[in-house]
Amino acid sequence: MNYSAEKVFRSQGMLDTMSSPLVSVIIPCMNEEKTIGSCISKAWSALEQEGLDGEIIVADNSDDNSREIAKNMGARVIIPQKKGYGNAYLEGLQCARGKYFLLADADDTYDLNEMQKFLKPLLAGDADFVIGSRMRGNIEKNSMPWLHRYIGNPILTGTLNLLFKTDISDAHCGMRAITREAYDKLDLKSEGMEFASEMIIEAARKKLRIAEVPINYYPRQTPSKLHSWGDGWRHLRFMMLYNPTPFFYIPGFLLFLLGAFMTFSLAMRGNLETTRFHSFILGSMMAIIGTQMITTGSYMKIYGILHNKIERTGTTARLLDYHSLEAWLIAGILLFVMGMVWGSGVIFKWISSGYGSLSELGNAVISMVLVAVGIQIILFALIISIFILDKKDNK
Repeated sequence: MNYSAEKVFRSQGMLDTMSSPLVSVIIPCMNEEKTIGSCISKAWSALEQEGLDGEIIVADNSDDNSREIAKNMGARVIIPQKKGYGNAYLEGLQCARGKYFLLADADDTYDLNEMQKFLKPLLAGDADFVIGSRMRGNIEKNSMPWLHRYIGNPILTGTLNLLFKTDISDAHCGMRAITREAYDKLDLKSEGMEFASEMIIEAARKKLRIAEVPINYYPRQTPSKLHSWGDGWRHLRFMMLYNPTPFFYIPGFLLFLLGAFMTFSLAMRGNLETTRFHSFILGSMMAIIGTQMITTGSYMKIYGILHNKIERTGTTARLLDYHSLEAWLIAGILLFVMGMVWGSGVIFKWISSGYGSLSELGNAVISMVLVAVGIQIILFALIISIFILDKKDNK
């Protein structure tokens, strides 16, 4: 579809003397010369059919002719400073002047003629954020790999729903719409594919009214740029950052408690060298790994708090107080000293026996566990204090 210069000029609201457009369509693009024209044409057609003033912004980092095609189709083209799915959206949204934002990919897998499905709840004031659902709509043959459709997307979407109390059927749908006011509340920062997850998580955190609409999904005309395992890991890692409790705290505490119980209870029974050696070693390893998981979860949670991704409440938030850090440092030092004293007893017995064979496996392993856990806690307190100092220095 061809648009006259006057029509494109009016629809984009490019003149400073004209009012801002009602709708901004933002399309990230990376070498999509075969499809970008169709996407823009459908977007202009949908805006015209609904009688909506709008602009189309293409955030383009292409090496092909996508940029020229977009300009000729009347889109406003920007070149993001850095590559990345999230970066393209962040810079495109920063340039957008509309009251409502519609986001869609440039590969023509989403039909921009369905734009009104997304805008209607926003215009009516029934929702702040609308996301499409391919799972509740129609997925054309050969448009979505079975790994994404039946494994990756359901697992990641289900995990997101469970952790953040949302009710989304397709968390990674690339077509969505949001009001400017709602978007300004989100403070999004993700530069890669995890931008899609961050948008939903932040919307849930800010208690936005989220609506979902079924849409059609069509096959790509060019090879996909998605990296199934790499992009999936980025989404999962991002969810871990926002809510490390089920990934680190819960399994970490269970491992530590079970490991500590096994270690000390078996040590008290004796005869470790002949009857319970393997269980004893397993218990000590579990206690150390559990401690490491707990401290790792704390690193992630405190990082999230310091970067405004997690609310500053609860036990973890109290760790940010210097007095709490000093208490953890003292606790770590005490455990380390206890372990060294315990181990010194073993060494003293060995020396007293004339450096001969010694049956002190239980005491030796307990000493090792106390020293290892103590060092982990000491390092934990020191690293968290560096986090806090770095955050203060950067303010």
